[in-house]
Amino acid sequence: MRVPLEPVLLDVGRFPHVPERTEDSEKAKEEAQEEHGEQGSACGRWLRRVCPCCCPRPSHDDITDILVKPGEIEGPDGEKPGTAGSELHEVLLTVKSVDLMASQSGENRREHHTDRYRSDDLIVRRGQTFLMWVTLSRPFRQDADKLHLELKTGKLPTVAKGTHVIIPLVEELADDRWEAAVVKQVDKKIMLSVNSSPTAAIGRYRLAVETNSGSVTAVSRHDSASDIFLLFNPWCEDDPVFMDSEKELQEYVLNDVGRIYYGTQNQIGVRTWCYGQFNSGILAACIYLLEKSATPPSGWSDPINVVRVISAMINSSDDGGVLVGNWSGDYAGGTSPTTWSGSVEILKQYHEGGGASVRFGQCWVFGGVFTTVLRCLGIPSRTVTNFSSAHDTDVSLTTDVYLDENMDPIDELNHDSIWNFHVWNDCWMARPDLPPGNGGWQAVDSTPQETSQGTYRCGPASLAAIRNGQVFLKHDSPFVFAEVNSDKIYWQRKADGTFGQIYSEKNLVGHFISTKAVGSDERHDITDLYKHAEGLEEERIAVETACSYGSKSKAFSSSLARDVSLEVTMDGDGPRMGADADLSVTLRNSSSEPRTLTLHSTAAVMYYTGVLKATVRKDVTDVELQPSEERCLEWSLDYELYRDQLVDQAALMLTLSGRVKQTQQVLATQFSFRLRTPDLVIKPIGAAVVGEKMAVQISFTNPLPQVLKAVTFHLEGLGLLSARKIRYGDIGSRASVSLTEQFTPSLPGARKLLASLDCRQLTQVHGVADITVLKK
Repeated sequence: MRVPLEPVLLDVGRFPHVPERTEDSEKAKEEAQEEHGEQGSACGRWLRRVCPCCCPRPSHDDITDILVKPGEIEGPDGEKPGTAGSELHEVLLTVKSVDLMASQSGENRREHHTDRYRSDDLIVRRGQTFLMWVTLSRPFRQDADKLHLELKTGKLPTVAKGTHVIIPLVEELADDRWEAAVVKQVDKKIMLSVNSSPTAAIGRYRLAVETNSGSVTAVSRHDSASDIFLLFNPWCEDDPVFMDSEKELQEYVLNDVGRIYYGTQNQIGVRTWCYGQFNSGILAACIYLLEKSATPPSGWSDPINVVRVISAMINSSDDGGVLVGNWSGDYAGGTSPTTWSGSVEILKQYHEGGGASVRFGQCWVFGGVFTTVLRCLGIPSRTVTNFSSAHDTDVSLTTDVYLDENMDPIDELNHDSIWNFHVWNDCWMARPDLPPGNGGWQAVDSTPQETSQGTYRCGPASLAAIRNGQVFLKHDSPFVFAEVNSDKIYWQRKADGTFGQIYSEKNLVGHFISTKAVGSDERHDITDLYKHAEGLEEERIAVETACSYGSKSKAFSSSLARDVSLEVTMDGDGPRMGADADLSVTLRNSSSEPRTLTLHSTAAVMYYTGVLKATVRKDVTDVELQPSEERCLEWSLDYELYRDQLVDQAALMLTLSGRVKQTQQVLATQFSFRLRTPDLVIKPIGAAVVGEKMAVQISFTNPLPQVLKAVTFHLEGLGLLSARKIRYGDIGSRASVSLTEQFTPSLPGARKLLASLDCRQLTQVHGVADITVLKK
């Protein structure tokens, strides 16, 4: 009869009714007799079998547990084994060792495009075969012996949910399922070719090999060295993340260094970012991130679900995710967002710290880390920057500005904003949950702005749906549409307290949507993927379609006719940090009659998110325009007016509004601009050779007429040096400084060394140097 307990795990070749006498077993018997007496020896031996932690079993070299079925033990032809240990071993088929062929430069890793992961584990992509050697206790007889593999992931593996996978041995592999076949046999060793399902759950799997000979089943014990990491496979046509361009795969999956854009639409800045998805420990950190989300591993087969989970887990707002967002300008107790130059340090700190959120991040940091995790797990992705990015807070799909009777903003009502720039991500996948034509690039965002189904996350939203105003398609399409294509509506309070629409601007948000180009460091404008060109009938149809689903659908209307126009421009690349800011305001009267207006101007320092910090100047100007006249007004802001109010990104906004006396036409516009900061100049000294020390010189000139306090430099370069902080001290007014740092390159090839400067008075200062490292 079967004992109603867990299966008894016995040492190889030892059975309750066919004991094998060995030196270890005799010694165990003697110990049991000393402890419990002669009558307790049988119980002692039984206890040692079922509870090895309390009563250790004898050591041995096999990696197999034997599960004995009730009844007689028979050989493959029905014969009963003798009592000698050697005869039993002739019958039993047990696993001596498993070789996953996990070498970083081996065939498995090369074929699966995982040879760049700095890990000794087997890392493979789903929907593709991999090879492994199994060494058995005797030669495998395909006509009589049975063998299969088992893979388990998660805390409660279940066959029905795909987290406990049973892989049968077959003669010929199919393309779309878990199967294994013997492709070579050398004496006691067999080579298996294992195929995985293209829709299997990704993650870390625990491997076991089960053999069966006669009435005896043997299962190899778990060894963490034999765990298998399974990733998405964009090279596999049956995987929803499949991408058919090898150049794009090289960029969006395998490139571990990228470019992130910032600034304003008129002054686009760029910084290099180390994604480092192949660095040691990063894959483990990404799997840990999924595990910490507490979502069931059965859901990790669907890339739509996985990116939604990661979108929530990159920020810490409601689930203890990776990064704490901070836009206050006070970064005590953490790292200033502008100091980070890569994702590796952030993800390692989070993983090694047991899930303690890292302080601090802003949108480009969230975006950079998100790209790292997606590429590491095998989902093609890119970091995207939208200039003049709207933040719609009431699902109106418009950016609303509320003014009082005197045309002054009503602060308590003005919650919508337009960020100078905002960084999010695109990821590539099929969307079988949406109508045809909505697959491909999807917008996802991990910066905590608004909640989605109660959690701070955003996407994936189909770019095709956004472009056509189909905001009724999930996930979070209305929010992304408003970011790139909402009209800005001005509302004025009437005497009875109600509000009326007095003006709208149509070409204000969603400009120069940018990402790194494939195969180069150039900026690639992808605005046309998000929206039709401004002014086209298709663009207006998309806006009207989207707004019909918004919370102010009845209030949306076309703009009023007007004959006076207003435009703000600046010369060249714009003002520099530490200097006066000069702009030009152009007014045009296209009518055949004179026009008179009063122009109100307000200059304010703001965070790049569009949140104002302080107003630094206000003016009122009366302007008379003759028929068909164009007049240019020069506007200037002295450095002394804004120097003590600057915040991260050094952004300012000029707001102009006015009313034409003769027609009551309202003019309104907002022009944001940043103050350009100098770059760090990085100059390599000496040849760059693997294993040999080299140096770089970093030079910088303070552009401000004030001392920079407690300056810190940050260095990082994949294959060059790990993240390093250098506390430099103070840098005097307009002073030039240089410092030299030494390091030893560890990887050959084209590398990038990144540097950034951080201090309270000046941020967003960085530089990059291209270094070609030679083999020793």
